[in-house]
Amino acid sequence: MKKHIFITAVIAAVILTGCSKTENTKPSVTDSSISDSSVTTLHPSYDTFDVPDSSNGEYDVDLTQLSASMVYAQVYDMVNNGDNYLGKTVKAKGPFSYFQETDGREFFAVIISDATACCSQGIEFVLDGDYSYPDDYPDVGTEITVVGRFNYYKEGFYTYCQLLDAHIEEDTSLQQQ
Repeated sequence: MKKHIFITAVIAAVILTGCSKTENTKPSVTDSSISDSSVTTLHPSYDTFDVPDSSNGEYDVDLTQLSASMVYAQVYDMVNNGDNYLGKTVKAKGPFSYFQETDGREFFAVIISDATACCSQGIEFVLDGDYSYPDDYPDVGTEITVVGRFNYYKEGFYTYCQLLDAHIEEDTSLQQQ
């Protein structure tokens, strides 16, 4: 009989503590009462994020001065928080890439890889002026440095970042050898 009372008391304690009402400050992802407007509160806010300036003051974001891990993180932030970078002058370095859609649209990009080179993110660029591929562009895979004004656009569910009014800088380190 004492064993039965003890088990009943334990079950009652579990039920009472499990059902106690405590204020939950973080909404649960499975909570069906979450509205579309509150979903954004589940992610950290970058409203106070400062875009780093390069030491020479010429570029708002100089990706060429960051480590492989940091440049990949910076590009990830640029893709996911594009409004923070709109109109900023960005300098990026990496292999040149070219892609043509079946409808004839052409895309030119500089490829940014993470530290292990397993993941990459392309930053599309649009040269300032009238250029044609392949005559006015480097060979695919050539290491380039591109400078342009940051913009982004959405196609379907995807967000793409691009550098407008861009130019490809010459690599002066090769000329000095």
